[in-house]
Amino acid sequence: MMKGKRHNWNMADTVTTMRMVASFFLLFLPLKTIWFLIAYTFAGLSDILDGWLARKTGRASEFGAKLDSIADMLFYSVMLVRLFPVLYQILPGKIWYVVLGIVIVRLAAYITAAVRFHCFAPLHTWLNKLTGLGVFLLPYIFGVSVIDIYSWGLCILAFVASAEELAIHLLHTDNRADRKSFLHSS
Repeated sequence: MMKGKRHNWNMADTVTTMRMVASFFLLFLPLKTIWFLIAYTFAGLSDILDGWLARKTGRASEFGAKLDSIADMLFYSVMLVRLFPVLYQILPGKIWYVVLGIVIVRLAAYITAAVRFHCFAPLHTWLNKLTGLGVFLLPYIFGVSVIDIYSWGLCILAFVASAEELAIHLLHTDNRADRKSFLHSS
């Protein structure tokens, strides 16, 4: 979107906003209930739907991409508050050191983008999307015996995705939220 051009609210923006509302309600719904899973599933599916709608209707915009990133951060923040206590009890202690490393790399990517491009610039790379899907599936596998293995694999994926985002912000001269990977130019 060009500077000075007014953004027209569209259906994709509405779906993104609905994800934000669903995320808020997740703060109050009891975990491991059907109502939690319904709101949670809606929030996840709306994350897919809003991007699809924006592209299908030709309404993809810088504003929409930023709104989507804010909605993602809100959803992840709520999930951190709701799921962290449960995950902290069931996952091995060593995994939390890896999670801390991932957070540090992710923050370094955001700080790098803020310094280089003077804006908040999370990227919608394939690895970030795959990591998001992996994190999204966590509540569905509570109580399953493979949650430890799954969580370690997810940590590896999240670290690689975070490192890729940091490398993109460090080495590419342009800031494009829709960049698909480090090697992908468009």
